Amino acid sequence: MSVDPMTYEAQFFGFTPQTFMLRIYIAFQDYLFEVMQDVEQVILKKLDGIPDCEISPVQIRKYTEKFIYFMKGRFDNLFGKMEQLFLQLILQIPPNVLLPEDKSQETHSYNEEEFHFLQKEIEQLQKKYKTELCTKQALLAELEKQKIVQAKLKQTLSLFHELENVGRDHGASDFREGLVFLIQNSGKLRNIRKNVEKESKRLKIS
Repeated sequence: MSVDPMTYEAQFFGFTPQTFMLRIYIAFQDYLFEVMQDVEQVILKKLDGIPDCEISPVQIRKYTEKFIYFMKGRFDNLFGKMEQLFLQLILQIPPNVLLPEDKSQETHSYNEEEFHFLQKEIEQLQKKYKTELCTKQALLAELEKQKIVQAKLKQTLSLFHELENVGRDHGASDFREGLVFLIQNSGKLRNIRKNVEKESKRLKIS
């Protein structure tokens, strides 16, 4: 069997020529064994009809195996020549022939220097892409932070509006007066809480 992978032929056929030849070889062996089994059965039936036959089934099997071995040896010799003929003249794509999907190579051929230049250019583009991707991720992260800050700012502004409304409800003319009013009242609330705590402690002691 040929050791040349013949990858270009495999691209065209969808299978390697060596695989094709191997399947032919296996198919012949299977066919030979099946035929010889049938022949053996026919011989055994014929011998059953002959009285006092000195040929036993074991001898028939022995000669059948010898014949198979002989045929296999002859076929192996012929198959080697047939395989060489097929792989060189039938299943091989000539070196000057391009497949349809490779026709562009005729008009867009590159030498080694141009190929290395294209490789470097591709590497540079890949680096730029990675850099831009990292930058994009950083910008998205910053955008998320800004959204959080904006949400907190809206919450703070809403609180200021509520405080301003509370001050107006209690007669404050602007936000400063309302804030002073709230601070004063919060101080009163702290004093009331302290008195309540003291009174509860006194009651517990008594």
